[in-house]
Amino acid sequence: MGRGKFKGKPTGRRQFSTPEEMLAGTSTRPRTFKKEEAEAEVEEDRSDEESEESSEEESDKRKGTQGVIDIENPNMARPKTLKARDADLDKTTELSRREREEIEKQRAHERYMKLQEQGKTDQAKKDLERLALIRQQRAEAAKKREEEKAAKDQKKAEARK
Repeated sequence: MGRGKFKGKPTGRRQFSTPEEMLAGTSTRPRTFKKEEAEAEVEEDRSDEESEESSEEESDKRKGTQGVIDIENPNMARPKTLKARDADLDKTTELSRREREEIEKQRAHERYMKLQEQGKTDQAKKDLERLALIRQQRAEAAKKREEEKAAKDQKKAEARK
């Protein structure tokens, strides 16, 4: 049978029942579909009532071997959110290795900076020596400039006379 240029997908074809098939009863969809849906809803309502009664019993039961074997799996995902009433305020949380190392690193840096401000570290001592040397050089340069300026002024004064 010719389909033209493009083929349709085999999963995309729809089967429609002809009125003759429906009357003959060979249709895939039953004629009493609405009746079956209504019966299914009634059954669901009954099962809901029964499940409410048996929900207390089922809470103790677990699927498969979970009830038989009680294993603490470290890889198993634990719930991360806790409700306020479940939170234990007295319990101290253990820090991970990375968090501990980060806190130690921050404390060491703060300690080093405090010693740096006091001038007790080797780097601070070198910095202070360098600073003192620079100050001395600047003072000498300023003194030299003043002398040159005074000499210049003196020459100007002698030239005017």
